[in-house]
Amino acid sequence: MGVQDYAESKLKPSVDLTGSANECSNGPSIGVIDIGVSQSAFLFRVALPGIRSDQSKLKCEIQRDGKVLIQGIVTQGSEVLQGLSSVCQMTVEKLCSPGPFTISFNLPGPVDPRLISPKFRPDGILEVVVMRYRRPSDPVDAWAPPS
Repeated sequence: MGVQDYAESKLKPSVDLTGSANECSNGPSIGVIDIGVSQSAFLFRVALPGIRSDQSKLKCEIQRDGKVLIQGIVTQGSEVLQGLSSVCQMTVEKLCSPGPFTISFNLPGPVDPRLISPKFRPDGILEVVVMRYRRPSDPVDAWAPPS
């Protein structure tokens, strides 16, 4: 496996989904992930459609080894929706069912979990920048995957 193949395989993380995120099969998926890499940081975006930051108790933990754990609660998805002047019984449900969920995956390398910049965008995307961990002996201008 070449350096480029290794780097690409590390950017396609194995993602573990539990709870409502795992049960969502028809509609927009919770837990679709994009990862970006720079010399000094990792950026990841996680799709959380139907999640409201003010009601979901969203929590994102990042460990030094690059393991990311996202937890929350899907609060929408009830079978009866109340509109402006009527009540509708849902016959087709494509959003995730209400309940707790977890998403976990690994970033391509170690990070400094104290140096993160999370942002929950209005379009349902959790976007986080986390600084890479560097030992004093690490070169600043190059990144190579571990051998």
